[in-house]
Amino acid sequence: MKPLRAACSVAVSCILLAATVATAPTSSAKDGSFYDIPATLPKANGAIIKSEPSKLVNYGLPALATSQRVMYKSTDRQGDPMAVTGQVLTPRHPWIGLGERPIVAYAIGTHGLGDQCAPSRTFPRGQDIEGLLVRALLIRGYGVVVTDYEGLGTTDPHTYMVRKSQAHAVLDSVRAAQRLPDSGLPEAGPVAIAGYSQGGGASASAAELAHTYAPELNVRGAYAGAVPADLAAVGRYLDGAQHAGFAMYAARSLALEYDVNVKKYLNKRGRAVLRDVAEQCTAESISKYAGTKTKTLTKSGQTLAQLLDRQPFRRIVKQQRIGRRIPQMPMLITHSPADDVIPYKVGKRLAKGYCSKGVHVRFKELAPTDHGTGGATGFPDVLAFLEERFLGLPPSDNCA
Repeated sequence: MKPLRAACSVAVSCILLAATVATAPTSSAKDGSFYDIPATLPKANGAIIKSEPSKLVNYGLPALATSQRVMYKSTDRQGDPMAVTGQVLTPRHPWIGLGERPIVAYAIGTHGLGDQCAPSRTFPRGQDIEGLLVRALLIRGYGVVVTDYEGLGTTDPHTYMVRKSQAHAVLDSVRAAQRLPDSGLPEAGPVAIAGYSQGGGASASAAELAHTYAPELNVRGAYAGAVPADLAAVGRYLDGAQHAGFAMYAARSLALEYDVNVKKYLNKRGRAVLRDVAEQCTAESISKYAGTKTKTLTKSGQTLAQLLDRQPFRRIVKQQRIGRRIPQMPMLITHSPADDVIPYKVGKRLAKGYCSKGVHVRFKELAPTDHGTGGATGFPDVLAFLEERFLGLPPSDNCA
């Protein structure tokens, strides 16, 4: 496919993304049975636990690809085994590029904490606006695997913003796609990682850990857009803003993951809010909690950002910091200076830090758009970056 045609395709996606209102996905009994985790998990990371055909609707996806819902084995932040679900999409048209068909591990952005929000549930129903961006990858002929991350879909809590867990889920999703019977995808072909927002954090984290956690994967490069690399800075930025619910997602997930008793810190309303968001997808959380000031949720009247600067939270947040490790691959990092969810300076600082460590980083400052629109407007650059990586061209950067 010609680059101009790809850009036009994504331009249409931009318009549709801006006009789309996210709906709250629904679940079904059939879905639920697939997400039951067996008592015994396989030993190998990326091993398939179960799979089933997954019918696609909307965004022109049925004509472009076949889809299978998968459950695969991965490891959590402590190295313990976990089961993760996701979706593997294989283009229907033959691969006509160089070498074997590439696989793109697409890390989704914030969907919510409720199991009904998992992309392996929303994609088949045509309820996931990121399906538009996945469509652009499929048109290029790339195989695509989309992870649900830990606990999004399955019975375990979703470890939202837990760096290692998200990275492992992304890398093991590639292993699962390579091992999935009858997927039509190569077992050891070229790979790239791509993600925006929460997905940008997962992508960057996976890039940092790929050479030690999954050294056999032939990862050619990683795209990470609007990366929440510094949760403390993001928390301050979200307080009282339209997307304040996202900070509550992180507070709940980190408290559960690190066994912090939130009753010591939150008042009655704060505890009720954290219970509430556990069942929500993003549209509901944005609608219900836009403008919430987190000082109204704590016993002390401190903001969540102020609490995060105290122990044990300070140590926990530090462990999620992205940029302290060195990716062994070229990176594309994008960010809008008008981003209303993740501060622009966080993304710019991450790019500079990688550059100082010798990483080939191409930093793209997007047009001044809000957070949601930025994920689409930067996608033509993503497609060009992926094409260069899969062609084996020398990496270029603008670190200087």
